[in-house]
Amino acid sequence: MQEVSRVHSTKRKPFERNPALKGPIGKEQIHRQKLNPHYVAGFIDGEGSFSISIVKHKTTKSGFDVRPEFEIEVRKDDQEILERILITIGCGKIFDCSYERYGWFPHAKYKITSNKNLKDYLFPFLDRYPLQAKKALMYKRFKIIVLMILNKKHLKPRGLEKISKIRDEMRALGKKHEPMETARVRENRLPSGVGTFASNCICIQILPVKPRKLGVPEVPIYWGRR
Repeated sequence: MQEVSRVHSTKRKPFERNPALKGPIGKEQIHRQKLNPHYVAGFIDGEGSFSISIVKHKTTKSGFDVRPEFEIEVRKDDQEILERILITIGCGKIFDCSYERYGWFPHAKYKITSNKNLKDYLFPFLDRYPLQAKKALMYKRFKIIVLMILNKKHLKPRGLEKISKIRDEMRALGKKHEPMETARVRENRLPSGVGTFASNCICIQILPVKPRKLGVPEVPIYWGRR
């Protein structure tokens, strides 16, 4: 099992590329067999992510730019599955994703950021093999925003406002009452059952004490839960 070493500094020199993402590799460098498309749709249901970023931009009339992104992230030793997903969908890039400063296992990330590729490859795929979980609602809103961008509606204040509202709906769908468990959390937590046992076990502590002048030595027993 591959591990990453800890580092003591995360500073980067000016104009140095972000070391968290390395690569990428694309369709041309991958020689894998396609997966069953229904399997890919199920994998996206479980591990896929649709996100919309609204960032400041100097050259647009509104002063903002909208950047959609679809991604799947797995451990580096599972990269083959991402390569086969890429071949099945037909586009995208795979990056090496480093978490050295956390001392975590390296990851691989499959991303589609091009609006044209989203429209020409991902949308037809997911329309033909639809998502079944709550993520289907996320995808529906994500698709609306991408099509609005392709039609230049994000350049107008009214269109940008509508995109912002749809993005808020996506965020609300992603919220849970309990903290979301990600792939990074799952792989770096304690083995299954250890945390449950530790939180529910009963602690019995027996401590010797000095004997009294008369009688038998006392041995106090403390009961309690950790």
